[in-house]
Amino acid sequence: MRKGVRPIIRIDEEKCDGCGLCATACHEGAIAIVDGKARLVSESFCDGLGACLGDCPRGAITIEEREAEAFDEEAVARAQERGKTPEPLACGCPGTMARTLATAAPKAEAGFSPVVSRLQNWPIQLSLVPVNAPYLKGARLVLAADCTAIACPDFHARFLGGKILLMGCPKLDDAAFYQEKIGAILKGNAIESVDVVYMEVPCCGGLVRLVQNAIEEARVPVSLTLTKVGIQGETLEKETVRYRFS
Repeated sequence: MRKGVRPIIRIDEEKCDGCGLCATACHEGAIAIVDGKARLVSESFCDGLGACLGDCPRGAITIEEREAEAFDEEAVARAQERGKTPEPLACGCPGTMARTLATAAPKAEAGFSPVVSRLQNWPIQLSLVPVNAPYLKGARLVLAADCTAIACPDFHARFLGGKILLMGCPKLDDAAFYQEKIGAILKGNAIESVDVVYMEVPCCGGLVRLVQNAIEEARVPVSLTLTKVGIQGETLEKETVRYRFS
């Protein structure tokens, strides 16, 4: 492969948190998430234009001038045609591999009534979910605060039927990162609806605000349902709003 000095991306692994937004933004497939970090997996797939720069919430990607393989547009086209451009995952851990789950038949245990799991995807932690996970395409999303699954004993039956679950904590996690990631999910997956399930405690209202802000910034038409639950799982408030943008 011919080499020469040209612009090409540089990834600062110290800053990278493995969110996968850059891999999604790279249409040529030059970036993949390996062992929890973004990696330039093919110099010849990087055009050096920096489309991925603005998608990195950590500022981990820059453009540098160095000797590198020439950009090979034909190789990119061939790889995309074969469907073999790298599929970014949230990190290298096998436990974070994006999976669609089949609903298993309930098993009765001594002293307990059988309960059917309605979980359809893995992972569920928002920070780990790849923004291009196959199960997100055209999905009906449930964005739930972490505590709601414990407060609501019937969480699966009540909220998850036929929907994809993402979870996070607006107080303990990085809200700005979540807002940006939700926006990327909305832009790239033709999401049908978003259900936000949050606790009555004041700090949990941050989840509502960051989802609303993400929708406004993404300017994607979507149905948003907000369900506030009490600490014993009761529904305190529920409203649905349809976002439309001209």
